[in-house]
Amino acid sequence: MCLGIPGRVVALRDNPHLATVDVLGDETTVNIGMLDEPVAPGDYVLIHVGFAMNKIDAADARQALDGLQLMGKSDTEVDQWV
Repeated sequence: MCLGIPGRVVALRDNPHLATVDVLGDETTVNIGMLDEPVAPGDYVLIHVGFAMNKIDAADARQALDGLQLMGKSDTEVDQWV
């Protein structure tokens, strides 16, 4: 089992395989080249080692964040993001 971190796509980069993704307020570049469907700003993705593995909806992102919350994130940080 791997740990997937949910992130919200902020912007698509000039390289069609890269996107800027917000993960709880921190922006990072993620490779979106493995996704089966296109993403747009505002979409959520599940990230593993710098690659977007799946496009997910807001409810799935929230569920993943709730799981991460059990590992130490505060309620305030999670509630402000989703």
